[in-house]
Amino acid sequence: MSWKLSRRVFLFQMLFLAMHGCKSKSPFEGALTIGSISYGGGEEIITQYAKFNRHLAEKTKSHIKLEPAFNENKAAERLEARAWDLVFAPPGLAAIAIARYQYVPIFPLVGVSNLRSVFVVRKDSPIAELKQLQNQIVALGQVGSATGYYFPLFNLYGMTLSEIIFAPTPQTVMEWVAVGKAAAGAVSIAEYNLYSSQLQKTQFRILHTDVHYVPSGVVLIGPNVERNRQEYIRKVMNEFPSSLAQEVGYVPNGTIPDYQYMISVVERVKLITPQLQNKPVRLFVG
Repeated sequence: MSWKLSRRVFLFQMLFLAMHGCKSKSPFEGALTIGSISYGGGEEIITQYAKFNRHLAEKTKSHIKLEPAFNENKAAERLEARAWDLVFAPPGLAAIAIARYQYVPIFPLVGVSNLRSVFVVRKDSPIAELKQLQNQIVALGQVGSATGYYFPLFNLYGMTLSEIIFAPTPQTVMEWVAVGKAAAGAVSIAEYNLYSSQLQKTQFRILHTDVHYVPSGVVLIGPNVERNRQEYIRKVMNEFPSSLAQEVGYVPNGTIPDYQYMISVVERVKLITPQLQNKPVRLFVG
């Protein structure tokens, strides 16, 4: 009898230790992969996120891995693979992530207010209105760019172009227009102002401005992050020192922008994406 009792006590102790061990491990521990876009290079963005990553690792007991993408196309691939847990996403990528891959916006990013998409031509170009781009070569940005890809394709819907060439960066779009490789190119107003001043050997003008404002980017949290852990990360980031939040560019307690129209643009453009590599490019369905 005593042997049976001892055995029961031993089993009870083992069960207690197992349960205690499970409870001692925080449900919020584990790796977190942070995604962002860096046109310039790795060193700058690593420095930018260093303090934020250390603070987030400490507060969440997580191993933080920063994984920058060097253009929107690469970033879109990572979103499709659901490889990023926390994403600092510009508007076009955010719309894709929300609409297709179950990412959830948690904070707005600090961004240029009243951001809009424009078509740019050389000042001496004979093209005076958007419909004159028919049968011309047009330079766009990468998949995922709101101002360089989605909004311009939405504006070109129904037209036939000679060719679309996709630039790795907004600066390259402007350079291709400058040398005549493309009749027109799509960038944001902010990018136009920046790069037209840098490319001083060429004078540009805005051919067309989209009437819609692009929403600011957002911080997204991925579908592979457990729901309670999502809420915990949101709470932790909301309580970060303002200086840390500013360094990586998000707004604690900020209002999430309305993405309904942006998502509708993304979904409309999706219908014509199979045609984009063709020559000529017919930007309509059927």
